Amino acid sequence: MAKQIVEITMPQLAESLVSATIEQWLKQPGDQVDMYEPLCEIITDKVNAELPSTAKGIVVKLLAGAGETIEVGVAICLIETEVDAADLVDATHNATVETRQEGAGKMGARPSGVAASGKLDANAPMRGRYSPAVQKLAAERGIDLSHVPGTGEGGRITRKDVLDYVPGTAAQAASATSFVQMDPKVPVRSTGIHLSESPRMPLLGQQGQEVTGRGEYFIDVTPMRNAIASHMKQSVNEIPHAWTMIEVDVTNLVMLRGKLKDEFQRREGINLTYMPFLIKAVVNAIKDYPIMNSVWAVDKIIVKRDINISLAVGTEESVITPVIRNADQKNIAGIAHEIDTLVTKTRNKKHTLADVTGGTFTVNNTGSFGSILSQPIINYPQAAIVTFESIVKRPVVINDMIAVRSMVNLCLSLDHRILDGVICGRFLQRVKENLEGYNMETKLY
Repeated sequence: MAKQIVEITMPQLAESLVSATIEQWLKQPGDQVDMYEPLCEIITDKVNAELPSTAKGIVVKLLAGAGETIEVGVAICLIETEVDAADLVDATHNATVETRQEGAGKMGARPSGVAASGKLDANAPMRGRYSPAVQKLAAERGIDLSHVPGTGEGGRITRKDVLDYVPGTAAQAASATSFVQMDPKVPVRSTGIHLSESPRMPLLGQQGQEVTGRGEYFIDVTPMRNAIASHMKQSVNEIPHAWTMIEVDVTNLVMLRGKLKDEFQRREGINLTYMPFLIKAVVNAIKDYPIMNSVWAVDKIIVKRDINISLAVGTEESVITPVIRNADQKNIAGIAHEIDTLVTKTRNKKHTLADVTGGTFTVNNTGSFGSILSQPIINYPQAAIVTFESIVKRPVVINDMIAVRSMVNLCLSLDHRILDGVICGRFLQRVKENLEGYNMETKLY
């Protein structure tokens, strides 16, 4: 077999993505690389993934640098290989499919490093080969890689496998011996920012040095932050925002949650927050006013049939909006589970493209960090976004008497090309009625 130079190109991770950014190279010119061994880490505005090599050989040249955004189909490096042309075509197809699956989430497939019995397959050919990125991540998390099932080709362990690894599951029970325990004194919250934790500072620039004599330092704009900036700018530039607010008495809701939360925690194993009740109230209002569930399409307005609620999840680095699909078909308990799953995946950077696409209306819990009034930017191209502010006890006049009630503000930003004050006022009134309609007899299931 004669030696030949093979181009490794940027694969298409999903239909809607036309480019990806190289976060860091795991191989350098002169390094030996095996088939399906990760060459680099690539990132989009939604997910991270490792790019596997589609050929076995020696890296000859890198055609793109770290931090560079490359369009789909463009060559990123050259590899000198002896692979036959027919084998190369098959390898390219398989590796691209593997990368797409890692970006979009693998559903229902048994990891290739796990036998049908559920035990790790120690004979998987790539089982013991770890990329530097995988080794670094495992070291940071205190994970023994010999216990981690590999979903890569030949049982190889990917970064996603390490991120997804949970000690004590069926496939790991036979070999897992130790794991990091959660501190029971630190409360875990399902919505809003983890105020019990000290927020991490963003990473400094490449040099990581203070600018001499100026008392300042540089922070690199990450692809994620750049994508958020472009998204917000597009929303503000293209959508004529209007804003309105309504006050809601949630005293009954507070009492209802207080009555149910302990039993719900014991029964379901997750915290019962106010968000499932709010989302259910919003979804039922959207059913009455479906125009709220729409997008602007220049010469027409598209009203979405499915009600997919985007949930704004804040982290120390960014805000991600995972989607609760078909929220109108779920009860309060079901929505609570969806919230807990999506927030946990997002904060652990395990969310996939499927988790963050398809939203039709956004709900945000700004009250989780004490806000009482917000003016949110619409999640483009949706028509509206509503924020649930902090619940505060206030003196309220009821039947000419003063009573202490639990009150909350709902703030709505709307696309004034699609929506007007009348329809949005009625929509908010319906959300208010739904929230104030909760009582001690309300069922979660």
